[in-house]
Amino acid sequence: MKVDNRAYLAPGDFVDSDHPNVKAFARNRAGEGDDRQRAIRLYYAVRDEIRYDPYAFSLEPDRLRASATLDAGRGYCVPKAVLLAACARAAGIPARIGLADVKNHLASQRLLALMQTDIFYYHGYTELWLDGGWVKATPAFNIELCERFGVKALEFDGREHALMHQFDTAGRRHMQYLTDHGPRDDLPYTELAAAYRKHYPRLLAAPDALSGDMAAEMEQDRAQR
Repeated sequence: MKVDNRAYLAPGDFVDSDHPNVKAFARNRAGEGDDRQRAIRLYYAVRDEIRYDPYAFSLEPDRLRASATLDAGRGYCVPKAVLLAACARAAGIPARIGLADVKNHLASQRLLALMQTDIFYYHGYTELWLDGGWVKATPAFNIELCERFGVKALEFDGREHALMHQFDTAGRRHMQYLTDHGPRDDLPYTELAAAYRKHYPRLLAAPDALSGDMAAEMEQDRAQR
């Protein structure tokens, strides 16, 4: 049965795969080869060239677009997933956004206090259409951050789902998926904003607090244990 993936190839409001900068980045990073080989290269480019920064958290639509994340060079899981989807579409690979609630143990005490929970609601990942099926990939944590805190960097081979590891290299809990909200052709902004307002009122009420270096904070947390 032929699958109609046109919706997952077209530019979206947030998955702005037609933006010149996104197109250039995708073209330069994807290289030659089949869709799987090019998708792998795009995954690593977004994972490692765009720094994971939870303090880039925002509900401003302009800051959630793929082109904005590329320009900033940093972002949290949702905009990084949006960027990977946009790059894949720019390279002619169908892609969509996945959203899930997770327990993320790679976070500083300050960040958790601002969030008032250890659950990251509407965590973002990307789904890529490769070899006739959807493959999940999570480009959130760049390799430098993983190596710094003893978390195995998430590898992607274009065949198996690349979702966050349940345990770190020391066997401690790292990531637990709780609820999957399903795939979307573009970022469901209204739904995402409603979830953030419900679960993160303190974070949204203190925009001035949304700055810092999570890696440095985690090192300080570790030193105080």
